[in-house]
Amino acid sequence: LNQIVRIIAGDIVAEVCSTYVMRAGQVLELFATEGLKQEAVHKTRLRVGEGLVGDIASHARPLALADAQHHPQFAYRPETGEEIYQSLMGVPILRSGRVLGVLAVQNRTRRHYTEEDVETLETVAMVVAELVTSGALVSQSELAPEEGIVVVATRIDGDMLAPGLAKGVAVLHQPDIVLNQLVAEDPLKEIERLDEAMGAMKLALDEMLATSELAHGGEHREVLEAYRMFAHDRGWANRIVEAIETGLTAEAAVQPVQNDTRARMREIPDPSFRERLADLDDLANRLQRHLLGQTEAPQSRELPEEAILVARNMGPAELLDYDRKKLRGVVLEEGTATAHVSIVARALDIPVLGRCSELMSKVLPGDPLIIDGDNGQLFVRPSEDIQATFAESMRQRNERQQAFAAIRDLPAVTLDGTEVTLMINAGLLIDVPQIETRGAAGIGLYRTEITFMLAQSFPDVARQREVYQRAMDGANGKPVTFRTLDI
Repeated sequence: LNQIVRIIAGDIVAEVCSTYVMRAGQVLELFATEGLKQEAVHKTRLRVGEGLVGDIASHARPLALADAQHHPQFAYRPETGEEIYQSLMGVPILRSGRVLGVLAVQNRTRRHYTEEDVETLETVAMVVAELVTSGALVSQSELAPEEGIVVVATRIDGDMLAPGLAKGVAVLHQPDIVLNQLVAEDPLKEIERLDEAMGAMKLALDEMLATSELAHGGEHREVLEAYRMFAHDRGWANRIVEAIETGLTAEAAVQPVQNDTRARMREIPDPSFRERLADLDDLANRLQRHLLGQTEAPQSRELPEEAILVARNMGPAELLDYDRKKLRGVVLEEGTATAHVSIVARALDIPVLGRCSELMSKVLPGDPLIIDGDNGQLFVRPSEDIQATFAESMRQRNERQQAFAAIRDLPAVTLDGTEVTLMINAGLLIDVPQIETRGAAGIGLYRTEITFMLAQSFPDVARQREVYQRAMDGANGKPVTFRTLDI
C-alpha cells in the first residue's frame, strides 16, 4: 500500500494519497498515506458516514471537491496534518458490492478534478480491492458480514403505491411449490381431486374474506370479491380438466394453463388487465397447494417482528395471509397504483413501493430495509447515517402529525381575514373518510377513472350512480365535485 499511494500521488500530481481500509464495526482505518503525517497511520479512524471519507464509504460513490474543508461532512483530524490541503477526491474500494475501504487524494490548492481523474482512481481501487480481499491486510474474520462490516447501502427508486415510512427486514414472498409427480394413470381420479381442491380453496377464501378486517366497504372489498370470482370461473377449471385428460396430474395440469394465461395476458395492451395476472398467479398457487395437501400457506409461517415483504408481484389475498401485527411494508419489482394488492394495502395503511427495478436480484432474505414511501425510495442494508436520517424523518413526521391534529379543526383563515376552502382530492371510496381525519371542507376533485378501471365490466349509469352516492354519503353533507369526464 505504501508503494501504491506513492505512485498514485505522483501520477495524479497530488500532494496526498491515502488508503483507508474497513475494519470490524464499520470503522475505516488509515492504512497508508503519502503526504499526511506517518504517525497517523493505524491511528486515525473514522466511522462509516463520518467525515468525507466516511461519506464516500456510506454512499459507495466517488466524491470530488475543490473546497473540501467547507463541505458540511468535513471532519478534521489534527494528527494527520491535513489542514493545509484544500481539495479532495475519493473513491470507494469495492468488491462484489461490498465496501472494503476508501482511496483518496488531496491537493493544497483548490483543484477541480476531472472525470478522467476519478476514473483513474476507481481503476486503482479495483486493484486495491483484490489486495484487501486476499487477507494480507486485514484478516477475513474482520471483513465478514456477520462482524458488522458495512455492505453498500443500495438505494432503489420506485413508485409510491401506498404512502408511508417503514423499517424492517426483508421477507421474500416466493411460492415454494414443488411438483414431484407430473403424470397420472387415472384422469377421472385426477378430475375428482381437482373438484375437491377447488371446493376447499373456495371455502378457504370465503372464510378468509369473512374474517378479514376488510370484510366491509369500499373498493378493497370489491377487489376481493372480483378476486374470488376468478376462483369460480368455469372456463379456468375446464381448461385444467382438458390438461388432465392429456395425462397430467391435477397439480401439474394447473401449470400449463397458467403459463398459457400468463402469455396471453402479457400481450394485452391495457395495463389494467395485465395487472390481474398477479391475482391469477396467486389463485393457481393456492389451488396447487390444496392439491398437494399444503393447507398452510407459506406466508402464515413465523415472521420477524418487523417484516417487509419483497416480491416480484403478488395478489391481494396473498397479502392477507401475512400477520398484520408484524407486517411493516411491501416492495414490488412490478405493480402499479391500481393493482389489487396496492388498493388492499392502502386500506390496511401499509406502505407499498412498486416498479423497483432489479429488486429480486438486489435484496436477500433478512436484509435490513427502509421504505421511504413519501419519496419513492427503498434503502437496502442502510448504513448508520441513513438509519439516523430515517429516525429523524419519523420524528419530524410524528411532530407534524401532532401539530396538525392540534390545529385541524380551526377555521382556515389567513392573517388578514381571508377565508380559504381546504378540500381533499380522492380517487377511491377509501379516500372519502380522509375528509374527517384531515378536517377538510369536502372533496374538491373526485377522480373517477380508477374506480372504473377496477370494474370487471364497463360501468353503466346505475353502477355510476351507486359509486357517486356512496361517496356523497361518506362526505356527510360536505360538497363533492366529481370529474365525470373520466368515464
